[in-house]
Amino acid sequence: MVKRPISDFKRQSAKRLRENTTVAEQILWRHLRRFDVKGSHFRRQVVIGPYIADFACLAARLIIEVDGSQHGDDEGLARDESRTQWLQSEGYRVIRFWNNDVMSRTDAVLEVIHNMTAVTPPRPPVTMQSIVSAGDPPPPGEGKSSHGENQ
Repeated sequence: MVKRPISDFKRQSAKRLRENTTVAEQILWRHLRRFDVKGSHFRRQVVIGPYIADFACLAARLIIEVDGSQHGDDEGLARDESRTQWLQSEGYRVIRFWNNDVMSRTDAVLEVIHNMTAVTPPRPPVTMQSIVSAGDPPPPGEGKSSHGENQ
């Protein structure tokens, strides 16, 4: 997996989000900050590619999003779907909770998170670039024949 540099803008945006968390995020963070995930931990407001995840455990490849009402309209749903698809294409699992569920059903939310961390995380996606850069031979039809000619 290629490690991408984080822009100063994204870094500052994540810091600003950490300083201005919602009540639901504060409640969940009180639990997640002590949540042991196979020797790893959760982080909050984590820059992952072009996005900032509310909470992420990188070792478990798990992202948790806590959504308010702005996520319930058509535009918000479409934006979230696009974001989820991109994160999944990078090998992450994404789970979403509504603010009111985090605040009123905290134990149930924590149970879902616990169950998700107990599952072996998926492997990062394999792309042609990762195969070629790893030194593996190219798939049939994309390499050179034994005579040095392209197939």
